[in-house]
Amino acid sequence: MGASQTDIELSKYWPSLSAKQKKSLLELIKSFSQPGRISAEQYNKELAEAEAEYEAGEHITSDEMLKLIRQWK
Repeated sequence: MGASQTDIELSKYWPSLSAKQKKSLLELIKSFSQPGRISAEQYNKELAEAEAEYEAGEHITSDEMLKLIRQWK
């Protein structure tokens, strides 16, 4: 069985991606094979990233979120 058009297109773009982009794309592809399930290692990594964002001030309060929601109307 030959390669699909999608396979061909992916193979064209793959070399132009950085190592970080390739890793991110691979993680995304893996997530499709086990929807809703992540490893404990991935969970801990995501948790650490979220905590780092919070510590860096990259968050909003619930009051700020409510103000944003009210603007959606």
